[in-house]
Amino acid sequence: MNRPEPRGDSPRLAQERHPAVNARAPRSLRRWPILLAAPLALAALAGCQKVATTQEEGAASPGASSGSQAVAIAIADEGCRPEPASVPAGPVKFDVRNTDSQTVTEAELVSPEGRILGERENLTPGLSGTFSLDLKAGTYSVYCPGAQQETSTFKVTGGTAAAPSPTSGVTKQLANGVAGYRDYVQHETAQLVTATKAFTDAVRAGDVAQAKELYGPARTHYERIEPVAESFGDLDPAIDARINDVANPSEWTGFHPLERALWEKNSTAGLKPLADKLDADVTKLDGLVQDVSYQPADLANGATSLLTEVSGSKISGEEERYSHLDLLDIWANVDGAKRAFDLLSPALQRTDKDVVTTVNARFTAVNQTLAKHRDGRSFQSYSALSKDEVKLIANQVDALAEPLSTVAEKVVSAK
Repeated sequence: MNRPEPRGDSPRLAQERHPAVNARAPRSLRRWPILLAAPLALAALAGCQKVATTQEEGAASPGASSGSQAVAIAIADEGCRPEPASVPAGPVKFDVRNTDSQTVTEAELVSPEGRILGERENLTPGLSGTFSLDLKAGTYSVYCPGAQQETSTFKVTGGTAAAPSPTSGVTKQLANGVAGYRDYVQHETAQLVTATKAFTDAVRAGDVAQAKELYGPARTHYERIEPVAESFGDLDPAIDARINDVANPSEWTGFHPLERALWEKNSTAGLKPLADKLDADVTKLDGLVQDVSYQPADLANGATSLLTEVSGSKISGEEERYSHLDLLDIWANVDGAKRAFDLLSPALQRTDKDVVTTVNARFTAVNQTLAKHRDGRSFQSYSALSKDEVKLIANQVDALAEPLSTVAEKVVSAK
């Protein structure tokens, strides 16, 4: 497939440009601790606190848009130190670029508590991406899996300015969106637990046909909220790692070893321990999300990350390599991104109607194309698609990702 040259923030098919490079950083490398207690508040839910655009310790960095400070992260084999390494509390835009590193393709911002707050992955040489957050004071880490020095310190100084009234226009709508997203994530993880239990019960019962039938519905609930699961460090690899993501195949867990056994071996023999662990891990995820608070930028960054998942792994067919249910995953990723964007749209209608119109039109185009491949409650096998059909989906996802990638910065600076 011939693809246009990268245009900055839009996710790209890294494997087409660099076939020898695994497009997604091995999930086994994500070693940040999973937090089992205490609320993981990224920002106060009530009021979606905002920070004054002019800080006592300095104004926005050169190159940042109004209200945002700019931080550059250059991905390199030796590491990826942030420049500057310290900023005042408030809206921050991170510009992540990979000039020539073949081994390091991802940068993450990790909170003082150890949770991944924002990331850009699948950045092979020549690619770049951004994410924006409203940060409070603290000592954060920039983590680059596979680099010689994997972590660098990033400090946010000062405190936060007084939040605007939660009843005022845009702020109230953003607060409503954040509350809605929290409910959505909790609903999806509850459904994930139920659907996964139905799937694993079939596995434990030795019913291969029923397990195959129930595998896809369980995957849908996970793929809709995948960035939230990824924020908990090792939990996402435990649930969703592929065989090439793990150093020791005997330690491979989650959906995909079950998928391989069902479709390659047509057997459930010996799968009970894997089925039991998958149940335990999705139940743990459901418990963790009960105590998570979000900020508006999380919704926007998460939506962009879901499209990166499509371009980084789903579009190549590597995610569901045994069942070939990649179209179902792609649809679920797009559906989760749409839900997050819809929750931000009332506020964006006040601040940037054009981006709402553009993004919605491009969501419609992607979904209309995917609908052509519907097969009952699921989708046709990904292996049945022609190169032109795959190319069309990839191009439409890229076209959608481009304006969507600007939304996080818009909402962290919104008044």
